Amino acid sequence: MTFHCWKFKNWKSKGSAVCALALLSFAAGSLITARLAHIDRVRADSNRVFELRIYHAVPGKLPALESRFRDVYSKLLAKHGLQIVGYWVPEGSADWDNTFVYVVAHSSREEAKKNWDAMFADPEVQEAIKSEGADKLVEKIDRTYMRPADFSPTK
Repeated sequence: MTFHCWKFKNWKSKGSAVCALALLSFAAGSLITARLAHIDRVRADSNRVFELRIYHAVPGKLPALESRFRDVYSKLLAKHGLQIVGYWVPEGSADWDNTFVYVVAHSSREEAKKNWDAMFADPEVQEAIKSEGADKLVEKIDRTYMRPADFSPTK
């Protein structure tokens, strides 16, 4: 009887070792898979660009421009796959008064062009632009495309 208990204990010990080895193998495989998936994602994002758009509002019209983006344009941008990183209103410098800034993330310059073209062809967007025609909100729009530097956390 003692012999059987020892065998059972020995089997239990071996079973734990097998279980531990299986868990370790699973964890190692998961880490390797996650790392390879991350490498593929980084490679896939290598053409990713950001578009900086700076709107110079007609003096006194910045609150109306903010409302327009909050209530109308943000929904239309999303509808056409234009991923907004954020909207900003500079403060603390008179040179930046009446300025509205936002950044759009694109998977590539080609995708940016395709999405903007689709947006401006949309009758709903045309109507929104026409509706503000009498009440001009923007004097000038500056825009530039940027790629993340190789050491950027956003890359």
